[in-house]
Amino acid sequence: MSTVIPATAGSLNPSVGWIRSRSFDFHFIVTAGVVALASGMVALANPHLINLVLLIDLWLLGFHHVVSTFTRLVFDKQSFRENRFLVVHLPVIVAAGTAAIAWSLGLWSLVTIYLYWQWFHYTRQSFGVERNYRRKADPHSLVNDSLSKWALYLVPLAGILYRSWQQPAMYLGLPVWTLPIPNVVMVVAAAAAAGAFLLWFASEMRALASGRLAVPHFLYMLSHFTIFGVGYLLIEDVTTGWIVLNVWHNIQYIMFVWWFNNNRFKDTIDPERPFLSRLCQSNQVVVYLGVCFILSSVIYAGMQIGGSLADPIPVTIVSMMAINFHHYVVDGMIWKRKRAAAGSITPAPATA
Repeated sequence: MSTVIPATAGSLNPSVGWIRSRSFDFHFIVTAGVVALASGMVALANPHLINLVLLIDLWLLGFHHVVSTFTRLVFDKQSFRENRFLVVHLPVIVAAGTAAIAWSLGLWSLVTIYLYWQWFHYTRQSFGVERNYRRKADPHSLVNDSLSKWALYLVPLAGILYRSWQQPAMYLGLPVWTLPIPNVVMVVAAAAAAGAFLLWFASEMRALASGRLAVPHFLYMLSHFTIFGVGYLLIEDVTTGWIVLNVWHNIQYIMFVWWFNNNRFKDTIDPERPFLSRLCQSNQVVVYLGVCFILSSVIYAGMQIGGSLADPIPVTIVSMMAINFHHYVVDGMIWKRKRAAAGSITPAPATA
């Protein structure tokens, strides 16, 4: 069902609908997508470079994006007290569970869990971001919420079913097991995704013709379909396709968390959170990114050094998977919270 408020054609304010500003949203939607696609194309054009692309992605974006979550958990005393369980006890529980699974079943089990959990995580983040654009849209715009939701979910669903149907033997350089998907299920899923996308696009074109298109929302949706379509459906190799999705996800997550923190303090220094509030000012973006990068480098370098003292490959993989799984659990919880300090921000890029 479309959400419509009567309006005259051409009544939309072109400055309305961006979650922060045109320039910020341009990088959030366009630059993130271009970098993600370019990363995948480099790996696709020269498979010998795939490890280099993975290394750059992990050290500049992947580790950094995980640490970004902790700006909401431990960067001030109050947040640490509120999230003590998530920071102190949950990592031990997740690490023990991850190690137990790897020890009892093998590393392939962790890779399989990661394949499906990261698909869910990425899809939910994208839905949460889409909801933010929807809420920011001009109230006179014409957006078919039902079609948007169906299309947004069905394209990634068709993607992960296609990956399962492919039955890849390796993923990220490690053995993986995937659900056996019959041909008929794959065909039905692909047809449903294509149909939902076409109906959504037709609805958006009608909105455009009437002068009531929610442009930022439309652009974000197009980026979503492009990235999931290329990452899961057009690129044959599962690891190369993952690079596209992972780079896009990491860039957007880092930007979204910074925006959340920046909007939370609204260009003021909170005396109860002086470090975080000062770090998240608009003129401190480079410092903020630098702090997160240094922290992520120290943590992950220490983890790899520790792993090398034991059996390097299994220990490092189990450690990295445990950190990822902990991140997924925490991310699924903190963005659901409604904090008074967040003001008008709509929580939940990953779980809304």
